[in-house]
Amino acid sequence: MENQNRVKSLADEYGHENVVVIFGAAEAESAGLAAETVTNGDPTFAGCLAGVSLGLSVYHAVEPEFKADVDADVYEDQIGMMEMVLNVDEIVTEMTNMRSSYCKYL
Repeated sequence: MENQNRVKSLADEYGHENVVVIFGAAEAESAGLAAETVTNGDPTFAGCLAGVSLGLSVYHAVEPEFKADVDADVYEDQIGMMEMVLNVDEIVTEMTNMRSSYCKYL
């Protein structure tokens, strides 16, 4: 719940079009649920984003778009091992679906 408050406050302060949320969840379903929360609103209706559509841009740390925007050595050191153990294709598909369904700012 605290993270929802932080994301909403940052989006309100800096403008929704200026905020990108990066996820690192190990499973596509978890990443998708978190992405849906900050794009379309909390689907569990439990937090401050219940019924609040922020439309924020969302990416997962293993997606090619994110990987291309960070220093290659830092990426390899911090995330490289995750690529080998996670189902990257499933995560990319889930995040792509969330962006195409709910993101207003790409």
